[in-house]
Order: sequence, then structure tokens, then C-alpha cells
Amino acid sequence: MAHQDLSITAKLINGGVAGLVGVTCVFPIDLAKTRLQNQHGKAMYKGMIDCLMKTARAEGFFGMYRGAAVNLTLVTPEKAIKLAANDFFRQLLMEDGMQRNLKMEMLAGCGAGMCQVVVTSPMEMLKIQLQDAGRLAVHHQGSASAPSTSRSYTTGSASTHKRPSATLIARELLRTQGLAGLYKGLGATLLRDIPFSIIYFPLFANLNHLGFNELAGKASFAHSFVSGCVAGSVAAVAVTPLDVLKTRIQTLKKGLGEDVYSGITDCARKLWIQEGPSAFMKGAGCRALVIAPLFGIAQGVYFIGIGERILKCFE
Repeated sequence: MAHQDLSITAKLINGGVAGLVGVTCVFPIDLAKTRLQNQHGKAMYKGMIDCLMKTARAEGFFGMYRGAAVNLTLVTPEKAIKLAANDFFRQLLMEDGMQRNLKMEMLAGCGAGMCQVVVTSPMEMLKIQLQDAGRLAVHHQGSASAPSTSRSYTTGSASTHKRPSATLIARELLRTQGLAGLYKGLGATLLRDIPFSIIYFPLFANLNHLGFNELAGKASFAHSFVSGCVAGSVAAVAVTPLDVLKTRIQTLKKGLGEDVYSGITDCARKLWIQEGPSAFMKGAGCRALVIAPLFGIAQGVYFIGIGERILKCFE
């Protein structure tokens, strides 16, 4: 049993390290994704590269990392919950643990997706406000030809002149809307994460199995890496429409003339009518580019066994 505990601790360390490295590497692309998904009508950004260049120019290099602190703080617990839940459900659903059963793999993935939302939903909520603040500052300056003040973000009242911070937004949300404010878009997050897990986990397991090496007892690193990237990208692109809805619903501050949505169906309807079906795939390329390295990095960390090595030092 001790071995079992060790492996879960090692897994958690691995997941945490993978999450931190991953977020740091791909965060700017994720910022571009949020801003592209939030564009209505007249496009401010032509695409990912254009968005990143404009952001870097307007807000400096660290402008591209707005909201990264929230992610870096919460990515470890999120990964921990997801990994532990996936393991727990797999052991629960698969009798001998070894036999590969597609339906059960999907169910385990689904369970993991549901559990991690506890952390993912508020994390994404805060991250999106921070990522979008820069776009709105430009949007407001562009639309109102008033002299541009440094007031790029105001929460509720015009009292906060400083740059938005996660704690500031979280406090304001809790004060005005209670815990429900932080969990706004929970339904949309579930709608995105569950299908993602259902597609990703079995797809990865099956792709990975193709490269199974009898001698090593597992697939080669290169094979696992590619499987992780492919499965991640496919799942990411597949659930992009749900991600667009989630981004729109979780964005509190709207630019001038931007819609407010009462729920998922309302958001989907308005998006379809006003911006056409293609709007549902906004940021799809960014999502594939964000997710592929995340899973590739995670595979790498697992392969090297950073967690196991750290634990050995403490023995």
C-alpha cells in the first residue's frame, strides 16, 4: 500500500510541475485566445500573432502574462484533483485496472472533469477578467474619443483606479454576488471540461497503446509525447464552441455595444444570429496551440519522473 501512496504523491508533484511549466510556456497564447473569443463586430485583432504583437506593444511583455498568477496559483490543485479523481474512478470502474475498457475510461475521464471544476471554474473566471482588461481598455479608447485616462478597469464603481488584480476582482465578486459570482459560468465550464475529458483520455490511451513496447512495458517517450499532443489538440478543437460560450459568459466587463447573456442557450443563440456559425470556432487554433504543449510537457515530466526523484531526496 505504501507504494500506492508514493505513486499518488509522485503523480501530484508531477502534475503540479507539469502545470506550472506548461502555464508559463503557453499563457500568452491563452491570452490571445480569450481576447479573440471576446471580439464582437469590428475585429481589433486579425489573429493570434496580431493580438500578441498589439498586446506586447500596448501593455509590455508582462501584459501578455496578465492573469497568469491566478493560473499558476491554482493549476497545481487543479491538476492534483484531476489526476487523483481520474485514478480513483479508474480503480473504481475497472476491475483489474489493467483491462482497457473504452466506456469505463470515458466515465473515469468524465468524473475527473467534473471534480476539477471546483477549482477550474473560479480560476478561469478570474483569469478571463484579467486577460480581457487590456482589450477593453483599447476598445473603450477606440470607441469613445475622450482623452484616454489610465482607468482601464473599474469594478462596479469608478472607485478602483489601479490595475485589476485577481484578489481585487475576487473580493468584489464575493461582496456583490457571493460565492455564486465566482462560480459564474460553472455550467459552461462543465459543458466544456466533461466532453474534453471524454474525448482526451480514451483517445490518448488508445493512441499511446499503438506504440506499446513489449520489452519496456510502455510506449516510447516520443510516442507518448505525440499521442498527448494529438489527443489534446483534437479534444481542444472539438470543444472550442463550448469554450467560446464559456469565455463570453464569464466576461463581466463588456465593451461598448457588446452583448450580455442570460445563460448558455441565450449566448449560443445570440452568437449564431449576430456573428454567424464561424464565431463558434474563434480561438480554435490558439486552443490547439495551448493544449498540445500542455499535454506534451505533462507527458515529459511524467516520463522523467520528477516527482519520484524529489521523493527519493526526502527518504
